[in-house]
Amino acid sequence: MTSGFSLPRSVLQSLTTTRRPDVPMRVALRNAAAVAIPLAIGVATGHEGIGIGIAAGALDTMFSDQPGPYQQRLQRLFLAALAAGGAALLGFLVGGHPLTLSLATAVLGFFGGMLVIFGPDIARVGMTSMLLLVITAATPLPVGQAIGASLLIFAGGMLLALFSIAAWPLQRYRPERHALAEVYRGLAALAAQPKGQGNEAPALTEAMTTLQHTLLGRFHARGRAMEAFRVLLDIAERIRLELITMQELGVGSGVGEMIRADAARVLRGVARALDEAGPPTRAEAALKTLQASERALFGEAQPSFAGNHVHALSGQLAAAVRNANWAGSRGEIRAETAESSLPTALRSGSALAAMRANMIPQSIAFRHAVRCAVVLTLALAISRYAHLPHGYWLPMTAAIVLRPDFAATLNFGLLRVVGTVLGLVLTTLVLRFTPDAPWAHIAVLAILCVAFRYLATAHYGIAVAALTGTVVILLSFDGVESTAAMSDRVLNTVLGSVMALVAYVLWPTWERTRAHAALADMLDAYAAYLATLSGPAHVRERRDARTLSRTARTNAQASLDRMRSEPATPVHLMEMAQTLFANGNRLARTAMTLEAMADDVGDQLNWDLVSPLVRDSSGALHELADALRHSRPPEALPDLRSRQREIVTALAGGRLTGAADQIATVSDRLVDNVNTINHILQRR
Repeated sequence: MTSGFSLPRSVLQSLTTTRRPDVPMRVALRNAAAVAIPLAIGVATGHEGIGIGIAAGALDTMFSDQPGPYQQRLQRLFLAALAAGGAALLGFLVGGHPLTLSLATAVLGFFGGMLVIFGPDIARVGMTSMLLLVITAATPLPVGQAIGASLLIFAGGMLLALFSIAAWPLQRYRPERHALAEVYRGLAALAAQPKGQGNEAPALTEAMTTLQHTLLGRFHARGRAMEAFRVLLDIAERIRLELITMQELGVGSGVGEMIRADAARVLRGVARALDEAGPPTRAEAALKTLQASERALFGEAQPSFAGNHVHALSGQLAAAVRNANWAGSRGEIRAETAESSLPTALRSGSALAAMRANMIPQSIAFRHAVRCAVVLTLALAISRYAHLPHGYWLPMTAAIVLRPDFAATLNFGLLRVVGTVLGLVLTTLVLRFTPDAPWAHIAVLAILCVAFRYLATAHYGIAVAALTGTVVILLSFDGVESTAAMSDRVLNTVLGSVMALVAYVLWPTWERTRAHAALADMLDAYAAYLATLSGPAHVRERRDARTLSRTARTNAQASLDRMRSEPATPVHLMEMAQTLFANGNRLARTAMTLEAMADDVGDQLNWDLVSPLVRDSSGALHELADALRHSRPPEALPDLRSRQREIVTALAGGRLTGAADQIATVSDRLVDNVNTINHILQRR
């Protein structure tokens, strides 16, 4: 029995599914400028070859222009340009020696494929290197000319880097501000979320993880403004915990909903101020409204559990508004806060160690690397020995289409074929109607380049059509006639896409064999997070554990999405994985509620009474994760329910009934979460 995978339905979805573009138009424009300007200067001065080389280098490194701190962006683009220039030099030098070229293709294909273990940005560098090798190998050059042409490609990448960081002196903290603004928008959505809605606000989890890397990563900026940004990060974490606690425990019922609505307006105002680098005027007005409600409802009342959380949320919002004001265009702030650093578990670590760890057939990266090496070498050999016109298009397509997972390979292959055909037809028509107008051709190239960069994540097929047109026009300046090459490129595109898909089918890496590991990692991360709540822990230690659990949850979600797109996924496996993931989310929210309560309750009741239950729950989760990872039944777990009842009995005689009730509620939910996960795995 299968999950209902349908190839026709998958094909239709690939062709019709679009997403909102996530690339700012200014990025698309500056990338297109880095391609079009050197070409225009080359044409105007009679040095078309130089213009084409620089434009090609900019085009090849375009996708390495990704968001992030300026230092990180500069290093990423430098490495991409260096890799492009080096691969081009190798192709120019060994292109006339078939055996040497085959060996170089296999080696570069393997190590280029292995780069997927370092994330999509580095993986793009590997793919670009493969592309440049097979493209430049089609036109071998003497050593002197090869070095000159490779330097032009490197210069194009560095020109694009220059355009990318041109605003550094004027907008030094723009990436950090925008990352923070995205988080505060997510918090506003969380605050406005109706009670009982099971999941966090969309994109908040990913935004929080991105913010951690932006502010605390290796390439973070330094200075007093950065101290304010880190303060805002810590405040965001506390606001998130308070909002989840108020929502999960129904703090104040209708009153809580009113407070959360006011909080949402404050948070949206903070996000806007960060985006615009201006004073948080709207946030200040919304904060006054919230504080007026706070005074009217809880100002003179006796301390209560609900009142404590409302006061805490109000104070955190006031701190966020204050720091947003300091972090705006009025200049650097003077907030003093301890220097933060990225948790050890989130650091990149040794690249060599990561490579060694993945040099096993069970590794997704290793299998992808082997497929890349074999397919790229085979495609190059076929194009050479069959003397295919414009044969470099065959291995180039195979390198672009072949992805680490089946669904992406199928979708990219299909969309590349459709996009290539569409792009060739439309561009050929444009060139035919303007045969002697080079400036018109450059203008069309610039427009297509903008469309490619802007739409690449929205609809790959349309983006490929724009890219194909860009390449055709660029090559037309080098004397490659577009009409004659059309059928050759279509044939090579189809063959390359088919080869990539066949290679995946012959030696697959089905996500259903890895989903258990991803879900087990998620449970282990939740267990580690609970462990920090079972006893005294530094604020940073809890924050780091929370960040790691968020990353593990994102990885598990991605694994489920890939598995859902694979053919022949058993229904019972998909249902079990989805149920386990949903209950893992419930557990995460319970843990965050516990953390928010810990400081509040710790001064009123003996938190040591609750700590053993939290510690035992953490141990039980580790056992469940290990059982899932090794596909075995879980061993007998501690009797968590009995221990929870003992806590309720002990709390029954206390004076702080409201707080005791909340502890009873959240401890009951914790036990229910763990026991439900145990039941799912036992049933499996």
